[in-house]
Amino acid sequence: MAAIRELPTAPVSKFERIGAHTHIKGLGLDENLRAVKIKDGMVGQEKAREAAGLVVKMIKEGKLSGKCIILAGPPGTGKTAIAVAVSKELGENVPFIQMSGSEIYSTERKKTEVLIEAIRKCIGVEIHEMRKVYEGEVVLVDIRTAPHPYNPYQKVPESVRLTLKTKEEEKTIEAGASIAQQIIAEGISEGSVIQIDAETGRVVNLGLCLESQKGKTYDVDTRRKVPRPNGKVLKEKEFVYMLTLADLDELNARQRSGGIFSLFFGGSESKEIDTEVRMAVDQQVKEWVDSGKAFIHPGVLFIDDAHLLDLEAFSFLGRAMESELVPIIILATNRGVARIRGTDIRSPLGFPVDLIDRSVIIATHPYDLESIKEILRIRAVEEKIKLEKDALERLADVGAKSSMRYAVQLLSLAAQNAKASNRDKVTVEDVQRVDDLFMDVGEAAEYLKKHEEKLLVH
Repeated sequence: MAAIRELPTAPVSKFERIGAHTHIKGLGLDENLRAVKIKDGMVGQEKAREAAGLVVKMIKEGKLSGKCIILAGPPGTGKTAIAVAVSKELGENVPFIQMSGSEIYSTERKKTEVLIEAIRKCIGVEIHEMRKVYEGEVVLVDIRTAPHPYNPYQKVPESVRLTLKTKEEEKTIEAGASIAQQIIAEGISEGSVIQIDAETGRVVNLGLCLESQKGKTYDVDTRRKVPRPNGKVLKEKEFVYMLTLADLDELNARQRSGGIFSLFFGGSESKEIDTEVRMAVDQQVKEWVDSGKAFIHPGVLFIDDAHLLDLEAFSFLGRAMESELVPIIILATNRGVARIRGTDIRSPLGFPVDLIDRSVIIATHPYDLESIKEILRIRAVEEKIKLEKDALERLADVGAKSSMRYAVQLLSLAAQNAKASNRDKVTVEDVQRVDDLFMDVGEAAEYLKKHEEKLLVH
């Protein structure tokens, strides 16, 4: 017997990425679309959340076509949080793409191409396909070989005979050389549960059958163990694929590109996808939807710092909103009356007036002391930080004086300071120390002004 010892199970530490909005689960509304003070990770901003709730209702009923949502408010007032919450309310399969207004500027691609790709990444296509498959546990496998046509001393698979078994029946099938080669490549033997596409001949090894002799014998086995399939061996099975329009564009473009460049280097001759390819994809998706084979899930395109877009980009967005396949476009800005980029025209929010006219505008306001305190408490739970009451009060005061974002940053820094001092709880001393070590925006501006004569002028 192999020398194998069982060891006590130790907790496995895994890497966790905690983002700024991982705690957001929804808009936090009740059944009457009224905002609850603290719910789903959202705190405060009741008017903005209720407005967003009405917008979500319109989106689900398909009544927001040709419009976009503008989130306007000072920095750190929850504009991104509301955009994330809107996507969560729309459902799990809804794509959510977040980008900055500055990301459209590239030396290699046109601005409109970047925007088109972002828009099409936000439109999910749920494809349902019925296919005939052979599925079951392999009871017997017999691979027949023949001499290689160019080397008589070498043998190659010629055909394979398989006996597949389900809980209801057992069937023997015979297949050609391509399926035999796949079975050898996948390491399929007696006891494996496999699936063979009756049309394409593609073989998928689903794992080791729990009811087979191997499944009962091998305690230590790296293969996934699955139960014996139900029903007939030959059956029609529904497969569901989730793709976006951008994925379909890329697949279609690869099929069309057969040039020497792509043959030798595996790349595309063009960095942009042709308009004809996108039109063909749109037509194909419409046919799938009409025949009931696919469903469209319009997602959310959230453009933060949207005042950085120029007049051409705004014009393109206005035109895109009038098309049939368009996601929900949310623009966020913290500008008041500002110059539209690329022009000398000053306009509210830095947006063209014709775009503002076809948008619904949601305002966000600075958080009060109690809201900042609750947000800090939620972030402490999300980041697994134990916080004393006095420390929470001190952080909330800092947030009210400076900004909520700065207070959230100090929370993480105070936790590191407590950890360095071998304490499992953040105390008010930890908060005071990191507040002394770091400067907020106001303190930094005051410091730079004080030492202005000693600083370099660029």
